[in-house]
This record gives sequence, C-alpha cells and structure tokens, in this order.
Amino acid sequence: MPSLLVVIFVIELFVQLVNTIGAATINNLLWRIALSLPIPLSAKFAAQRKKQKEYLAIRRELNATSSQDEFAKWARLRRQHDKLLEDLEKRKRDLDAAKTKFDRTLTTVRVVATRGLQWFLPFWYSREPMFWLPYGWFPYYVEWFASFPRAPLGSVSIVVWQWACTGVIKLVIETVMAIVGLVVATRQKQQEKQKVKQGMPAAGAGDTKAEEAK
Repeated sequence: MPSLLVVIFVIELFVQLVNTIGAATINNLLWRIALSLPIPLSAKFAAQRKKQKEYLAIRRELNATSSQDEFAKWARLRRQHDKLLEDLEKRKRDLDAAKTKFDRTLTTVRVVATRGLQWFLPFWYSREPMFWLPYGWFPYYVEWFASFPRAPLGSVSIVVWQWACTGVIKLVIETVMAIVGLVVATRQKQQEKQKVKQGMPAAGAGDTKAEEAK
C-alpha cells in the first residue's frame, strides 16, 4: 500500500491540476479520446460524420439546382435533404445525450476520487502521525498546531500535511504559470518588433520612389 504521504500529495496535485486546467476542458479531451477508441460510441460518431458529409453534398447540389428548370431533380434532392436532416438531428440528440451521461459519470468519479478522499482520509486517519518532528526543536504551540486535530503531540497530522501539500502545489503552479505567461508575452513583443522592423524598409522604399517620381 502506498504511503499516506504520497497518496495525499497525489490527490492534492490532481485537484489543483483540475482546477487549473478546468473540468470542462478535461471532459472534452477525454470525450475526444473516447470517440477515437474502438467502441460502439465511436462507431456512432463516425456514422454521424458520414451522414453529415452526405447531407452537405446533397445540400450543395440542391442549392445549385433550379426548382423551376429542373423541378423533378430538385424535388428528389429536397426529399433526400429533408430525410438526411431528420436523421442527423436524431443522431445529434443521441450523441448529445451520450455526452451528457459521459460528463455526469466523469464528474461523479472525479468528485469521489478527489473531494470524497479529501474528506474521508483526514477523518479516518486523523490519529495517525504522518511523520515525527525532531524532539525539542519546536515550541509547544508549534507541535500542537502540527498535530492538529488529533494526531500525537510532536507529530505532523494528515490534516496539516494536506494543507502543506495544497499550499506548495498552488505556489508551484502559480509560479510556472507566471513564467510561461512571461515567456509568451516576451515572444509576442519580439515578434511585433520584428514585424515593425520589416515594415520600415518597405515604407522607406515607397518614400524614395515617390521622391524620384517628383
């Protein structure tokens, strides 16, 4: 069984990554992955894409056909168009229902695997010490706080370890995001400067030609 220290750290890391990336973004990514797997759902999606291509082809041909000059052809295309449109709408409703069920299942699993464990583990292991502080190094109030709420005095409780993991992970993520944002902003400024430099010679050449024409 993995150490509680590692389990708590992994749970908090996963929670903070979900909060940073966004639950909807993760759901959409997993949905796309599911549609690429050899499962009945992906087959339905492929059939819907095929029907959509057929519908667009019929629609283009219908728009290019005159209802007055080629009425028989136009009427046949119109029937095919309406039939495909009805079929597409039904398939879309089925896929939307499957997507809603998929999102609901992912949300349930994510809540149980994160929020549920965030509450259950500190409750169940509230008396278990994560590790012990060096004896005599810290004053009483520090040892009391580190063992909050019910761990042995002189140890670090699971609750305090959870708080520490959350704080450190948040700090690291915010630092990485700030660095990435700074790098992206710097590159954008460099690209803008290069565009300005590339545009200046062209403008200068235009002024020279205007003077020669005079």
